[in-house]
Amino acid sequence: MFLTKKSAHLVGLDIGSKSIKAAELQDAKGGMSLKRFGIIEIPHGAIEEGVIKDTVVVANAIKELFKSSNIKDQNVAMSIGGYSVIVKKINVQTMTEEELQETIHFEAEQYIPFDINDVNLDFQILGENEANPNQMNVLLVAAKKEMIDDYVNLSQMAGLNPCVIDVDAFALQNIYEHNTELEEDTVALIDIGAAKTSLNILKGSNSVFMRDVSLGCNQINNKIASLIDCPIEEAEEIKLSDHSDSVSAEDLREIVSSVVSDWCSEIRRALDFFYSTDPDDQIKQIVLSGGGANIAEFRELLAAETSSEVKIIDPFSAFDINEGDFEASFIQHIAPQAAICMGLALRKVDDK
Repeated sequence: MFLTKKSAHLVGLDIGSKSIKAAELQDAKGGMSLKRFGIIEIPHGAIEEGVIKDTVVVANAIKELFKSSNIKDQNVAMSIGGYSVIVKKINVQTMTEEELQETIHFEAEQYIPFDINDVNLDFQILGENEANPNQMNVLLVAAKKEMIDDYVNLSQMAGLNPCVIDVDAFALQNIYEHNTELEEDTVALIDIGAAKTSLNILKGSNSVFMRDVSLGCNQINNKIASLIDCPIEEAEEIKLSDHSDSVSAEDLREIVSSVVSDWCSEIRRALDFFYSTDPDDQIKQIVLSGGGANIAEFRELLAAETSSEVKIIDPFSAFDINEGDFEASFIQHIAPQAAICMGLALRKVDDK
């Protein structure tokens, strides 16, 4: 799923349903440094469940983001997710990568719930199947062509060159692996965004289970809006404020508790399904990203329900950051929401 341009260095562009993030990295002595980072909010409804509803509004927001962040490079890496993307580990007869390239459409048809002609396919060979030495494990990725075309058209309308189309969960894995000394322990990466939650379970550097579900921070806004009959934008302000005359602190606590309880139940169901396929495994650690990671009650409840250590990702930890260019408080506050964007900024044109 690559659309190749000449430049090897790409700007990470994370297009969410609530905000758009852009990050640009540069080589530095002994590693890399953060050159540019910016975030801009978009109107409610402009993007819903990954589907672009108002291309002009979103394209203009991207232009404004690049201008305000002083990002000149036009070559970008983007990512998609949700129900238009299927990621599945499958078993196939052992063969070379070239042979699989020729037969992947036939192999994929039985696993993809869409017309095979309507999707773009990609794959990665993971290695020999543990139970059958004549078979190998393959990570299959299928994305609807329509969604890819929409994101390509959007970026071009914003004056950008789309070089890489990634998957949200893989971008998150990319930044986690870059910042972490990997061990063989099983780790769950969970991104709680505005409208979607991505779950990616890793064993070492291999993704062994992945799932997207339609839940996120917008649920809190919707409950506030329903309680006092107000616009979603006002509900968002109430959620983020320390005090509100419209909603009592007790009511707000009850709303947040109800929503995060639903999140934990849904995540628990997904983990139970994973354990049903690998009952001897145990997830040692859960690493959270996205806006939902900042909710302390969610982290505490998730740790209790999963018997796992829960921590928040810091996507900036392995990069040099000039304090003169970025306020420390801003970097700390935005870190959970910047994870996918930073994972995309690591991508280069010649990546597989």
